[in-house]
Amino acid sequence: MNRSAIAIIFSVFVLLCLGLPSSSWCESAKQSYFKAESCYQKLSRAPSKQTYRSNWKQCINQFARVHQINPEGAWAAAGLYMTANLYAELYKHSRSDRDIQAARARYARVIADYPNSKYRERARAAIKDLPEPETTARKLYFEAEAAYKELREHPERQQYRSSWEKCIDRFAAAYRQYPGDGWAPAAMFMSARLYEKLYVHSSNSRDQEAAADVYRRLIETYPDSQYREKARQRLASIGDAIGAAIVGSKKGSGKPGRETRQSAEEPVSEQMAKVTGIRYWSNPDYTRVVIDASRETSFQNNLLHKDPSINKPYPRLYVDLSNARLGEVKKKIPINDSLLRTARAGQYSRDTVRVVVDLKSFADYNIFSLKNPFRIVMDIRGEASGASVASPSTLKDPILTPFCLGVNRIVIDPGHGGKDYGAPGYQRGVHEKDVVLEISKKLAERLRSELGCEVLLTRKTDKYLTLEERTAIANTEKADLFISVHANAARNHRAFGIETYFLNLTTDESAITVAARENATSKKNIGELDSILQDLLNNAKINESSRLATYVQASLCDYLSGRYSSINNKGVKQAPFYVLLGAQMPSILVETAFISNQRECRRLTAPDYQADVCDGIVKGVSRYIEEMRPKAVSGDQQAAEAGG
Repeated sequence: MNRSAIAIIFSVFVLLCLGLPSSSWCESAKQSYFKAESCYQKLSRAPSKQTYRSNWKQCINQFARVHQINPEGAWAAAGLYMTANLYAELYKHSRSDRDIQAARARYARVIADYPNSKYRERARAAIKDLPEPETTARKLYFEAEAAYKELREHPERQQYRSSWEKCIDRFAAAYRQYPGDGWAPAAMFMSARLYEKLYVHSSNSRDQEAAADVYRRLIETYPDSQYREKARQRLASIGDAIGAAIVGSKKGSGKPGRETRQSAEEPVSEQMAKVTGIRYWSNPDYTRVVIDASRETSFQNNLLHKDPSINKPYPRLYVDLSNARLGEVKKKIPINDSLLRTARAGQYSRDTVRVVVDLKSFADYNIFSLKNPFRIVMDIRGEASGASVASPSTLKDPILTPFCLGVNRIVIDPGHGGKDYGAPGYQRGVHEKDVVLEISKKLAERLRSELGCEVLLTRKTDKYLTLEERTAIANTEKADLFISVHANAARNHRAFGIETYFLNLTTDESAITVAARENATSKKNIGELDSILQDLLNNAKINESSRLATYVQASLCDYLSGRYSSINNKGVKQAPFYVLLGAQMPSILVETAFISNQRECRRLTAPDYQADVCDGIVKGVSRYIEEMRPKAVSGDQQAAEAGG
C-alpha cells in the first residue's frame, strides 16, 4: 500500500471519528479528556493566545466532548466540570456576563447530575467563588430608578410620552437581560407601575392594558416573589378602574367611557401589527425560529423554567408582541428536534400575541428583530459538538480531504435573488442577483476541485431568500465557513474597487451605507443594531472572520492586479450585515466589484473575470485553511495516537 493510500485511509478514519463521537472504535472519553487537557495546558502556557475567545472555545468544546461521548461514564463529570472551569477563566479575559452564566450553569449540572462524584463538592465550592457579573439586574434597576427619580423632579418632562417610555425601557432591560436575578420581579413591577402613571397623563387605555399585561406576566413568571401579591392587587385595581369606566359609559354620564375590550369580530386597527407567519430551520445543535409581522412593534421575551406542579414539565421560551393581533397562522407547529418540541402562537391578551417555544434542552439563546419587513429572530443553541460532521459525499471523494482537515464544509451565499434584484448595473438589464449567482456557482466548483471541501449554495437558481434564512442554512448545515457574494454599487458611477466585510460594530459612514443597501433598510436602522450586536458578538467568531476576510481580500486583489488594470483594494471592513447575524462559523461578505461602474460592470458580466474572481477567493480561503491546518493536523494526530 503506497503512502497516498495510507494518507487517504487515515483521513477518512479521522473524519469518521469526528462524525461518530460515541463510537467505541474511535476516541474513548478518557483519551478525549487527555486531549482536551493538552489543549488547555498549551493555552495556559501562551498568554498571547488567551486574549482570543476562539482558543478558549476550542478547549471548552474538547472538554464538552468528553461529557458527550458517554454522559453516564466515569469521565463525564470531569469533562463537564472542566468546561465550567474554562468558562470561568474565559470571563477574566472577556468580562462577559454570559461566560459567568455558562460556568454557573455547568457547575450546577455537575452538582445535580453527578451526586456521587468527587466533582460535586468541587463544583459547589467553585460556584461560591464565581464573581458577580459586572452588569447585573440590581445595577440596571438602580440606574432605572435614578432615571425615574429625575423624571419625577421635572413635571414638564412628564407631559411627553418618550420620557416615560425611556424609564419603562430601563426597568424592562433589567428583567429581560437577567430574568433569573432576584431583582428581575422588582424591575418588572416598576415597569408596570410606570405604565399606570403614564396612563394618568395619556388617558390612552393601551397604557393601562400594558400595565395589566406586565402584572399578569409577573404573576406567572415569579410565583414565589414578594411582588406577586403586589401585582395581584394592582391588577385588581386596574380591573376595577376599567369596569368603572365601562359602567360610567353605559349610564350615560355625558362623557364617553373608554371601552378596553375588543371582540374577535371587530376589525383589527390599522395601527396594530399582525403576526403573519412562523418559520424555522433546525439541526440537532441549533434551531432558528422567525416570527413575521406586518409592521414594527415592541416585544418582550422571557425564559420560564419547568414546573411539573402546573403541568409544565419542560422550560419554555416566549416572545410577547405588543399592540399585535394573530393572523391566519398555524397555532401549533411541531418541531421535535433535539432542542425544541413545538412552537405555539396565541392571542395572549386583547393586543398581545405570545409565541412560545417548548424546550427540550439548550445551552444559550439570542432574540433580536430585523426590519423591512419586521420580523423577530430566535436563535436557540445546544452544546457545541466540536468539529462539523463530514458528509457521505465528502468521504466518497477523499483524495483531497487531507488538505481540508478542520474545514470540511463551506456554504456560499449568492446575494439577493427572485424579487430582490439587488443593485442595478451600469449596463441596462444587468442586475446584481444574476451576476453573483454566476460567480457563486463557479466559486463552488473551484472550492470543490481545488480544496476538496464540500460546498453548498444557499440558492442555485433565481430564488428569493430572506437574509435570516441564508444564515440559518449555514448554521443548520454546520458549515465551517460562510461566504456571502455581492456586487457593490454607489450613486457616484466613478466609484470602483473590491472590499471584504466581517460582522462587527462600526462608525464608518461608507460601511454603514453598504450595510444599509445590502440589508435593504435605512442607516437609522443600522445604528439601532448596535444594542443587539453586543449580545450576538459574544457568539460570533470575530477573530476568525477577520482573519478569513483579510486573506480573501489580499489574495483576491493581488490575483486580479496581475491580470487587470485599475484594481482598487478598498480593504477589509466591518459592518452589521443582517445576513451575517447569528452565524456560528467564520463568516464574510465579499463585494466583488462595483456593478454601478462602467468598467467593473463590464468585467462582472465577463465569464473570464468571474472565473478570476473565484480563483482569487479560493487562494484566500486556501491561505486561511493553511494557517489553521497545523493546529488541526496536530489535534488529529493526537486523536489517532490516543485511539491507537
